[in-house]
Amino acid sequence: MKTLTINIPDSLDVENKDLAMLVATRLYELGKLSLGQAAELAGLTKRTFAELLGSYNVSIFNFPASDLGKDVANA
Repeated sequence: MKTLTINIPDSLDVENKDLAMLVATRLYELGKLSLGQAAELAGLTKRTFAELLGSYNVSIFNFPASDLGKDVANA
């Protein structure tokens, strides 16, 4: 696993766990991580991560809208 060190200004009052959640959520949203991988990155269980996705305006159903049209056509 890679390690990334970033410098966050002291004036930005944000916890490490919140930053990890932001990164994990965005990578999940982009399809770069699975739900389990993103949960691990955030230091959470899959269930807890999935429950918190909505508070970050990210759907647990992470697939492109174009796939929906294909699914309907194949139904």
